[in-house]
Amino acid sequence: MTRYGSPLPEKPSLDGLEAKWSSFWSEAEVYRFDRPGSRDAVFSIDTPPPTVSGSLHVGHVFSYTHTDIVARFQRMRGKHVFYPMGWDDNGLPTERRVQNYYGVRCDPSLPYDADFTPPTPVSERTGKDKKAPAVSISRQNFVELCEKLTTEDEQVFEELWRKLGLSVDWSTTYTTIGKEAQRVSQAAFLRLLAHGEAYQAEAPTMWDVSFQTAVANAEVVDKEVAGAYHRIAFKHGTEDVCIETTRPELLPACVALVAHPDDERYQPLFGQEVVSPLFGVRVPVVAHEAADPEKGSGIAMICTFGDMTDVMWWREFRLPSRTVVGRNGRLLPVDFQALPTQDAERAQGVYEKLVGKTVHTARELLVEELRQDGSLIGELRPTTRAVKFFEKGDKPLEIVSSRQWFIKTVEHREALLARGDEIAWHPPHMQSRYSDWVKGVNIDWLVSRQRFFGVPFPVWYALDAAGEPDRGEPIVPDESMLPVDPSSDCPPGYTEDQRDKPNGFMGEPDVMDTWATSSLSPQLACGWLADPELFAQVYPMDLRPQAHDIIRTWLFTTVVRSHLEAGTTPWRHAALSGWILDPDRKKMSKSQGNVVTPGHLLDEYGADAVRYWAASGRPGTDTAFDPQQMKIGRRLAMKLLNASRFVLSLPAPGPDAATTDPLDRALLAKLAQAVEDATAALEGFDYTSALDGIERFFWFFCDNYLELVKERAYGKGDVAGAESARVTLRRALDVVTRLLAPVLPYTAEETWSWTHDATVHLAAWPTVAELGPGAGEGRPELADVAASAIAVVRKAKSTAKVSMRAEVARLVVRAPDAVLADVRLVSEDLKAAGKVAEFEFRADEDSELAVEVELSERPEA
Repeated sequence: MTRYGSPLPEKPSLDGLEAKWSSFWSEAEVYRFDRPGSRDAVFSIDTPPPTVSGSLHVGHVFSYTHTDIVARFQRMRGKHVFYPMGWDDNGLPTERRVQNYYGVRCDPSLPYDADFTPPTPVSERTGKDKKAPAVSISRQNFVELCEKLTTEDEQVFEELWRKLGLSVDWSTTYTTIGKEAQRVSQAAFLRLLAHGEAYQAEAPTMWDVSFQTAVANAEVVDKEVAGAYHRIAFKHGTEDVCIETTRPELLPACVALVAHPDDERYQPLFGQEVVSPLFGVRVPVVAHEAADPEKGSGIAMICTFGDMTDVMWWREFRLPSRTVVGRNGRLLPVDFQALPTQDAERAQGVYEKLVGKTVHTARELLVEELRQDGSLIGELRPTTRAVKFFEKGDKPLEIVSSRQWFIKTVEHREALLARGDEIAWHPPHMQSRYSDWVKGVNIDWLVSRQRFFGVPFPVWYALDAAGEPDRGEPIVPDESMLPVDPSSDCPPGYTEDQRDKPNGFMGEPDVMDTWATSSLSPQLACGWLADPELFAQVYPMDLRPQAHDIIRTWLFTTVVRSHLEAGTTPWRHAALSGWILDPDRKKMSKSQGNVVTPGHLLDEYGADAVRYWAASGRPGTDTAFDPQQMKIGRRLAMKLLNASRFVLSLPAPGPDAATTDPLDRALLAKLAQAVEDATAALEGFDYTSALDGIERFFWFFCDNYLELVKERAYGKGDVAGAESARVTLRRALDVVTRLLAPVLPYTAEETWSWTHDATVHLAAWPTVAELGPGAGEGRPELADVAASAIAVVRKAKSTAKVSMRAEVARLVVRAPDAVLADVRLVSEDLKAAGKVAEFEFRADEDSELAVEVELSERPEA
């Protein structure tokens, strides 16, 4: 067993505590999860797996500290805490990091190079090499680079988490891309497919033209973008019908015009056709209540597709599809000969100028054509509008038709709302964010991505004689074969030489969205397939801690998977943390470029001080980044060291020592209330209120009680009084050290080790019962009276600019008789602490407590 315990130091210091105790915790396996054999004895945490794509920032430190405080508290409460750490190492962030780090790009058409040597990292290059073009490599070589870099990043992350003092069981780590993650993700997908909950369909989907992949609704954010309204004239006979649009480049994709059914301006047009300018295509005019009479001219184009409203109208009216924007963000060819066009040759000539151009360039060219044609009415009208972006992208999303995999969510909306009611939310108002999202779900969850570093779909397709895939009857493996990679593994009954050949097979090229794997974090962490015994003891889990901004993604999708697979919620509690704000009150994020990395903060202030700052941020509340709070936390940690050093340097109380003095009992009564309040707060995941109460008691203990009883504890009075002070000081210190241990684990461990033989983090959480009868018989107000009186004495000496050791000739106390009785009870401690020569008590029923100080003519005692 690793040695525990440290001698009482001459001069306590915070320096070196992280290295000392982190090493001990690791070697002694203090935080290892031991299976108790009973689910009731376990507290399990679905720890967020951080994205391994660079470096952690203070936002991570902030939220993960909150989780660790809860884990440490539950462990001290006697629970077997299952606290794993995962690494979210697949998806776009990892791909982007690898591309930028090595200067490479993935080209799936290239063959695998078994002798491939990774390029020199871009940051280490010099001269012309620094600006060398990206090197194209095969998909398998690219994936290997992703695996290499994420492994290195994970080691760096783990070192930082250990330094922060996370009480994670590091033997239970998992990833979202490794073989087990692939097996779990693929098995869960196959079960959904077998039950009809997963399906493939050709549908309009939001598409990121930079990353060349579809994205799900939950990954979309709105950004304000500058643009302009263009007033464009369609023809109805000889009459102009003017629409206003910010996207004139979609004019070739217009398949109808739409207005509100009650709009008298357009009622005569409903059921009629109008002709588009430049292209002469006849399109119907339809009525729909979603059309806004107050927006623009009150009549709008339905294009395939400008936004999701277009998709809704396209479906309801069963309109034709005419896709003009391709997956690369450039305009596709259109055959106007096949359309109801007045002059197909002219239309084709105009449109050929746009083919292959970016959306931006096509817009400029088309506007100029409209202007020359006379179909652009008036001047452009500048505006700003909300445009949808992929949360990790920097170009507006387009809507393109593509074949994708979906998991059913719309038809489960009511059941998913009910699941939300089964979860205890902390803070409670966060449930409304979940409920609002679920109520607004109108499209099934799109789970496929056109990327490279992700979990492959375990699906192949038989090819017919013409080499076309039969997507209606996909070939799937047995679960015993998992994991599989259809790009390199063969389906049952086929051989490799039949790949991509007529009458052979092809593998599904898409991979799963990162949320499709992250949503299975409980199954991954709890050993769903690999360890049924463990799974039975830890699932459903007790806690999901996470940031509030990913309720619609990670939290929602995890509930979906648990509901569909297990028919239950994945956890009992959800604790939501807020964002970290920069000095301008903006959210810190890598995309904003305003993040602060935590390494230098841990070096400068120490882990406990940084944890103190994190614990000061209330659940669900955005918190400012404030190094000043870290300074306060460091002062608290240092005070715990010094106060412990002082108390433990006093003579130890005898084995029969008891708390008998009224002031000592009052102190224990205050401590009992602090224990009750902190326990209740932490049971409710309110670590900030818990810390606030514990800290207030601790400073009262140090600044008031300890100073009041110091002389008595030294033995400058009767033996019984000294023993009472000594045993109370030690008992209070023992309890307050354990109360602070979840927030200040290093400092608490250090002070605890001076008098104990085992770690404080496996010690029992304090209870009121252990404080003895003195706590129940004590009156907290007595301690407050004593503190108020000694505070006046200190202030008087400070005002007079004399030493705190200066003698007080007379202390005049005015108060009601009951309060005077309390002052008399503590007068001996007040006399010793304040160097008071004489007391004078004056009954005054109109004054709560008034103290007058008459200093001695001698400045020093």
